[in-house]
Amino acid sequence: MTDATLPQATVPHDGTDAEARPIFREDRKVLGISTETWPGILAPLGIGILALSAWEFIVWWRAIPPFILPGPVLIAKTLAADWTTLSASLWITLRITAAALIAAVTLGVGLAILFTQSKWLEKSLFPYAVILQVTPVVSIAPLIIIWVGDINLSLLICAWIVAFFPILSNTILGLNSADHNLRNLFELYGASRWQTLRYLRLPAALPYFLGGLKISGGLALIGAVVAEFVAGSGGNASGLAYRIL
Repeated sequence: MTDATLPQATVPHDGTDAEARPIFREDRKVLGISTETWPGILAPLGIGILALSAWEFIVWWRAIPPFILPGPVLIAKTLAADWTTLSASLWITLRITAAALIAAVTLGVGLAILFTQSKWLEKSLFPYAVILQVTPVVSIAPLIIIWVGDINLSLLICAWIVAFFPILSNTILGLNSADHNLRNLFELYGASRWQTLRYLRLPAALPYFLGGLKISGGLALIGAVVAEFVAGSGGNASGLAYRIL
C-alpha cells in the first residue's frame, strides 16, 4: 500500500490563535539599537541640524547684530563661558518647577478623588478651579509676591497655579471614564467605594493622568519663569529669568 492510499489523519480546527505558527523576524541592530528605532532618532536630529544651520546662515548672511538675534554658535559659546553663573540660576528654576509639579500632582489627584466621590463637592469647588486656571499668572504674580513675602514660596505658588488645573481636570475625566458595565459588576459583588476606586477607577484614570502630567510639566516651568520675570523686575534676584533681565 502506497502512502497515497493511507488514510490521512485529520486535525480538528478550533478556530483559535493557538493553531497559528509564530512568525519570527530577525531584529537587526546597528550600534546596539534596533533598525526600527533609528528613524525616530535620525529624523528629529536631522531636522534640528538643518534648522540650526539655516538660523546661523541667515544671521551671517543678513549681518544681524547679536543683541537682536544671536546665532546658535554664539549662544553655545556664551553658555560655555557663563555656565557657572547660569547653572546656579537654572538649578533654582528647575527646583521651583519640580516642587510646583509635585504640589500640583498631590493636590490635583487628591481633589479629583474627592470630586468623584462627591458630586456636590465637585459642583461647588470646580468652577473656582476653572477661574484660577483662566486668570493670567502674570497679572496676579506681583500681588502674590507682595502678600507672601518669601520670594521662593511666591514663585512656587505662581508655578503651581499654572500646573494645577490640567492634573485636576484630566484625573477627574479619567476617574469618570471607567466602564459603567464594570462599575455595575463591582456593585453586584458588593465592592466598597474604596475597592472600586482602587481596582477600577484609578487604573482607568492612569492614561488621562499621564496626559495631564505632560502638560503640567511644561506649564510649571512656564509659570516659574514668568513669575521670575515679575520678581526680577521688582529687584528680587532669583532664577534663570532674572539672569535674562
